[in-house]
Amino acid sequence: MPIQLDSFQEQAIEWIEKEHSVLVSAPTGAGKTLIAECAIDKALSRNENVIYTAPIKALSNQKYRDFRALYGEGKVGLLTGDVSIHVDAPIVIMTTEIYRNSLFSATNLGGSAALFGGENTGRIQKVGWVIFDEIHYLDDPERGTVWEEALLFTPLEIRILALSATAPNIKQLAEWIKLIHERPIAVVEEMHRPVPLEFLFQCQGRIMDNMARLKQEGYFNREDWRLSPRDRRRGVRPLRAKPNRLDHLLWHLIDKEKLPAIYFVFGRRRTEILAGEAGQFNFLSPEEYKQIRELYQTLLEKYDLTRERSADELRPLVERGIAYHHAGMLPTLKEVVEQLFTSRLIKVIFTTETFALGINMPARSVIFDELEKFYGTRFHHLTTRDFYQMAGRAGRRGMDERGFVYIRIHPNDITIPEISRIIHGKPEAIRSQLNTTYATLLNLYRDLGRKLLDIYPRTFHYFQSSDRNRREGYQSLERKLSLLEEMGYLTPHLPPPILGGGKEGGLTPKGEFAASLFGYELLLAEMHDEGILDALDEAKLNVLLSALIFEPRKGDHPVRLSSKNEAVLREVERFFRNIHRRESKYRIFPYTKPPHFNLAPVVEAWTQGESFEKLFRLTHTDEGELVRHFRMVIQLLKDLANAPNSSERLCVTARNAFRLINRGVVDAEKQLRV
Repeated sequence: MPIQLDSFQEQAIEWIEKEHSVLVSAPTGAGKTLIAECAIDKALSRNENVIYTAPIKALSNQKYRDFRALYGEGKVGLLTGDVSIHVDAPIVIMTTEIYRNSLFSATNLGGSAALFGGENTGRIQKVGWVIFDEIHYLDDPERGTVWEEALLFTPLEIRILALSATAPNIKQLAEWIKLIHERPIAVVEEMHRPVPLEFLFQCQGRIMDNMARLKQEGYFNREDWRLSPRDRRRGVRPLRAKPNRLDHLLWHLIDKEKLPAIYFVFGRRRTEILAGEAGQFNFLSPEEYKQIRELYQTLLEKYDLTRERSADELRPLVERGIAYHHAGMLPTLKEVVEQLFTSRLIKVIFTTETFALGINMPARSVIFDELEKFYGTRFHHLTTRDFYQMAGRAGRRGMDERGFVYIRIHPNDITIPEISRIIHGKPEAIRSQLNTTYATLLNLYRDLGRKLLDIYPRTFHYFQSSDRNRREGYQSLERKLSLLEEMGYLTPHLPPPILGGGKEGGLTPKGEFAASLFGYELLLAEMHDEGILDALDEAKLNVLLSALIFEPRKGDHPVRLSSKNEAVLREVERFFRNIHRRESKYRIFPYTKPPHFNLAPVVEAWTQGESFEKLFRLTHTDEGELVRHFRMVIQLLKDLANAPNSSERLCVTARNAFRLINRGVVDAEKQLRV
């Protein structure tokens, strides 16, 4: 029986059939992936290749598994910082960062050289479509620049399919793409979700089925429980909030047949605590219990997890239809939990928000533990877009008439108007977060010299900015170029020959080396230039790269270092101080990130062959966080080994260090080949 398409899907597919670029904006769970599959089918029918980009590795990995099952293993490849599988396949899934970096490996920007850094110059000419999934990530403070540059430098001959959550300025984004590429791009917007949502609240210990009841019973007709200074002076006592019991909520979900449910929590440890509290329930029938026991054991054997302590700790919950899922878990154990959930045997999963990002795992109900999360520097109430990214997982298409969204409210934490803003407000506009890296500037300068400044008016940042902010944008680029010139990354500006043109300037050998090291370019290039990297053995090199990558959290303390690692720290801090001084001089913000050696003992031990479980005598870092960290070191090792002008000694050390660190649970390709 053919799938009944919604009108927005039909519109998008019609444009794709006409070989026309399309930007699709629709709610989470509306069916945007089906449109992507249509573009892939169209490309394959014309013997063209497809690139599918995603904002994070977890989503890239998930799409690789989904498309491999749909199109066959030989048709699908994956290219991320730590994984390279079937990259010559007609469909290649990659993180947006890898796609952006690979565009700069072309011999001319937006040109026709090899997309993957090889010598097959015909490959990019065979790419028919590039699919940007979750394109609203363009306004992510950390990753937005990568998205903007990836769009900006996509070759004109490649058609674009951009998939976005709903945003009020989606047509503005399309206008920018149309302007910079001088190509038409259709906009297809869908505001209605195929399965409507119903909002319920747990407040003052009761379940309330609408906002009106919440106002009357939860807040006692007060929009804000917090007392004003005048009330406090008059001696008015604050109203006492009653607890919202988890067991009451779970009994309600059982009685009203609202399971399965995804329970969103904004803290890794709390997912485990709440799952443990739910362990007093058994959500499974005897037959389901038998099925999940067998399936869990089979998956643990498949992913070599039978001896993992964390897998054993999860087992009692799994056998009751309960699970948790967060970034601190082993990637393979997260994969097991995802497969258990799609089997419909897990009835309640406690998870962080990454479970909502692009992974198609809906449930009948979604629960919010609270409406506040950490945004970069401090806690804020959720944006409307983030709220619906998660709430949109409620309601399974073809199975549920409606989805149910439960919000647990503590009146002292949030006001009624703020709750209303989150649920009923307009989704936030997509805003440029452009902050071009030194590596991007070096790649542009290689081909364009100072004419690279002419590219700034083509950016989304320029397109959205006032005249005053545009001057600041120009100045930021000029200051970074001046720093690069002063530090010896750019060749002198020579006048062009009398006959024939020619380009002004280029990159020094140090500049060429730095151009391929996005994010860590100055520190590594300076240390390489002075021969410091050549003097490091495999363990010290891994420790250094770990220090550049590590992001300390509040409450983290420096660790005691060995004398060898203390010497590495002193060297890198010397170079960091010099770079920081130059950036301060040129008023370049944000500064290059300082090194942090918090994981030095762990990285050193792993490089020297220590078993994974024994590493946790040296650190309190979560298992999954540690694996992710090692994989980021692996990505940098690959970059160093392949960087232009990288010394022969460094190439050998980087490759050896890669082999020593890329083993066991850290080996990402092993996990994906299972």
